[in-house]
Amino acid sequence: MQDKEQKNYEFIKEKRKERPVNKKRMLIQATFVFAMALMFGVVASFVIAFLQPKIEAFLYPPEEPTTVSIPVDEPTETLSTEVVGTENANEENEQPINMTDWQPTIEDLQMLQNQLYAVGREANRFVVTVTGIQSNTDWFNNAYESKDQGSGIIIANNSQELLILTEKKVISNAQEVYVTFADETTIKASMKQYDGNTGIAILSVPLSEIEASTMQKISIAPLGSSLYVQQGTLTIAVGSPMGMNFSILTGNITSTTNTISTIDANYKIFTTDIVASESGSGALLNVKGEVIGLVMQDYSRQGDENTLTAVAISDLKALIENLSNNKEMAYLGLGISTVSSEIEKEYEIPRGVYIKEVKMDSPAMNAGLQSGDVIVEMDGEGIYSEEAYERKMLSIRPGDKVRVIIKRQSADGYVSIRCDVEASKLK
Repeated sequence: MQDKEQKNYEFIKEKRKERPVNKKRMLIQATFVFAMALMFGVVASFVIAFLQPKIEAFLYPPEEPTTVSIPVDEPTETLSTEVVGTENANEENEQPINMTDWQPTIEDLQMLQNQLYAVGREANRFVVTVTGIQSNTDWFNNAYESKDQGSGIIIANNSQELLILTEKKVISNAQEVYVTFADETTIKASMKQYDGNTGIAILSVPLSEIEASTMQKISIAPLGSSLYVQQGTLTIAVGSPMGMNFSILTGNITSTTNTISTIDANYKIFTTDIVASESGSGALLNVKGEVIGLVMQDYSRQGDENTLTAVAISDLKALIENLSNNKEMAYLGLGISTVSSEIEKEYEIPRGVYIKEVKMDSPAMNAGLQSGDVIVEMDGEGIYSEEAYERKMLSIRPGDKVRVIIKRQSADGYVSIRCDVEASKLK
């Protein structure tokens, strides 16, 4: 009986043979799963990368750059040369100061010099060093880098970038441009806009690249008025007037009557008794620390070659504002001067803007303007001075067509001629 039961349940004791593992199939499945996961990850990454900026832009719209505004200096009443406060002093039974009785000591002079240098050190907060790096190869095909350096000044913060005023020649052939601030922090910059006539350039440094510690150590340059700068005015040169960065020199204005004729504009030039190099650049300041002139390498030879010269800042403010707002400057190609009422009477030349020179292959030449013509109207607006012509040039852009009315001398006297000039950009 027992044997029979044992026989009946023998199937329970049977061992089931495990199905052999198909390693090839498992490898294929694992590879498929891995590939799908990888594909999903790549697709998800692309979707996130594509949508994230849009989502951030929707949730946190970027702040639009503010418009840079630089008020133009307007002439006011002539400054009085009388001693201020004399009447009040007499009313109070006080004697006015007699400057002939004042004999400054060496300590007084040293104190004055210390105060001037203190103004210069404070101004170094808005001074920067601009470095243009150019890659070259020598005759043996060995790569090397060359550097051009100049100074610049911080002129604006438009909420997205710092704007640096400098000279285009420093960076004209550079592949990379760097700006070094007063705390020796160096940050890569880019060209925003430039003027081919004066050589002034505006560089952009993104605020996102500037550390908060650096922002605390820099400032925006205050642009003063140069309309009433006179001979003998104390002045401070900052930047690199001797070719050395962040140097400070002091001196006096020696002349304010010189001008320089450039293409489509004329500018007042200040000369000083400050000894400087021809490669000097930077800014001239008054005793308040305000910029009254730009020291530029291109104009360093307008006065004595061993003294510092500067372009009056009031003549450049409108240009700087346009460049700071990324507006291209128009070019016609004329050398001009004003025909005043006195010249009109003496030489019987129509009042307007006299064309001294027409640049070769310029828009003005292509439109038929000639030396000796007198511009009297542009786009229906009377043009009777250099200032009026320059204001008109600042209002137009490359590509604009300007209707110019000129007076040209003929056998029967001056006749009116219309010329349509298409403005371009001077490279």
